[in-house]
Amino acid sequence: MSKADEIFIAMCKSIIEEGISTEGEKVRPKWPDGSYAYTIKKFGVVNRYNLQEEFPAITLRKTYIKSAVDEILWIWQKKSNNINDLKSHIWDEWADEDGSIGKAYGYQLGVKHHYKEGDMDQVDRVLYDLKENPYSRRIMTNIYVHQDLSEMNLYPCAYSVTFNVTGDKLNAILNQRSQDVLAAGNWNVVQYAALLMMIAQVTGFKPGELVHVIADAHIYDKHIPIVKELIKRETYPAPKVTLNPEVKDFYKFTVDDFKVEDYKTGEQIKDIPIAI
Repeated sequence: MSKADEIFIAMCKSIIEEGISTEGEKVRPKWPDGSYAYTIKKFGVVNRYNLQEEFPAITLRKTYIKSAVDEILWIWQKKSNNINDLKSHIWDEWADEDGSIGKAYGYQLGVKHHYKEGDMDQVDRVLYDLKENPYSRRIMTNIYVHQDLSEMNLYPCAYSVTFNVTGDKLNAILNQRSQDVLAAGNWNVVQYAALLMMIAQVTGFKPGELVHVIADAHIYDKHIPIVKELIKRETYPAPKVTLNPEVKDFYKFTVDDFKVEDYKTGEQIKDIPIAI
């Protein structure tokens, strides 16, 4: 099995066997029929992925790697908050009639801030520091901006990334306040692994470790039987994912610059109920 499979299975077992239920508590999410969506949850889950060993895609079921890349480019490269700039439909339920999700995600990364070196947005600041001050301990982004929360259609789940250089490797910590483990468990890992690969390449480093910190890792009540079946499946070696070495400008990357090979997986799970 892939290391990502091993980590995912262990996380799911831990949540199911040791987690705390929110049943009967005052919760916000509801199912489409209006009933409350309860979870089993664990606090403070930390998973580590070494990109020098493998690309961290699970094989229990297929993660659509290129779709995940498309979304991370939508947020980090296009700095967009409009679903019309995105190929998938995963944000449709959160968008208004014009396609906007409010002052969320890409919007926050695109806001210019004043530094002594000049005006830059958060992404440009990361790229600048990794080239000019790579051993700085201050290279990070944060899109959980309290003054704008009331104008976001969804508060950011994955809200902060800290970059840190060790030797010739670029590492990153992804902080996430909340994660629906079945619906998005490997999706976020694949996204930020791809982002780490791209940023490492254009700043002269090798991709190193991705550390994923989840404050509230949960499995919804209607997802528990699905997860129990999923983690019993046969697994396969991790896919080989490579990046076009010719691209040296972060803003020139496209989904097609990622090559995915030997990705054998279990059957996809369709029509997963999503709590809103």
